[in-house]
Amino acid sequence: MEWKLTDDRPIWLQLTEQMTRRIITGVYPPGSRLPSVRELAAEAGVNPNTMQRALAQLEQDGLAKADRTAGRMVTQDTAVLEDVRRAQARVVMDQYFNAMAELGYSPAEAAELLKEEKE
Repeated sequence: MEWKLTDDRPIWLQLTEQMTRRIITGVYPPGSRLPSVRELAAEAGVNPNTMQRALAQLEQDGLAKADRTAGRMVTQDTAVLEDVRRAQARVVMDQYFNAMAELGYSPAEAAELLKEEKE
């Protein structure tokens, strides 16, 4: 998965969002060890302090846990992972329904269009 960083928002926040997505999609499975701060920073092309801030946010969000001897691990709490996954899905759905409303579609019409496309 490639890192996509823009200038419109803080880099640490974008890193947090992208790491969150990697965790909830299974790139980093529950209970797995995350790469080190330096490894992730080098991969993303950012300062290690910036990556450290992003990882600290993942810990605050309950998605990762620091272990002195093993490094950072992805949470094994699948309920937390599912909650975050659903929250992300709601954001995507809100964006879809808002965009469709701008095109003049009601929520029911927008949902029907999704259903038709799926079939």
